[in-house]
This record gives sequence, structure tokens and C-alpha cells, in this order.
Amino acid sequence: MDISNLTLRQLQTESARALSTMQATNNNIHQFNKKAHHNSQNWYTAVIIWYVEQYGDLPSKVGPGKDVTLVME
Repeated sequence: MDISNLTLRQLQTESARALSTMQATNNNIHQFNKKAHHNSQNWYTAVIIWYVEQYGDLPSKVGPGKDVTLVME
């Protein structure tokens, strides 16, 4: 899956969907911080890659992320 063509807004919404499906713990969030030191776009990408590894596609398409309703979509 090539997510390099996603716009910034798509990165934000896809990562928001993915994050809403995981347990909010320091360890879970820290795994993304290690991969994207002070770079939000890399952070969003790391979250999406984690989700794709878990469920096989973007959060808006498969798994629990597809059922997430975002406030500002």
C-alpha cells in the first residue's frame, strides 16, 4: 500500500480513525513518537502503517476504523 500520495488532510483523518480504534496508553503512542521525532506528517504516516499492518488497508476502508465517525469529516 502506497500512502505517499495522500494529502495532509487525508493523513490526518486516516490516522484519527486508526487512533480511535486502539487503546490509549503511553506505550501505544510512544511507538509512533519514536518513528516521527517532531514531524507530524511522519507521525500520521506511522499510525497509518501500523493500522495497515494490523488490518490490511486504510482505516476508512477496513477493520474497526471504517465504522468511526469523525466530527469534522
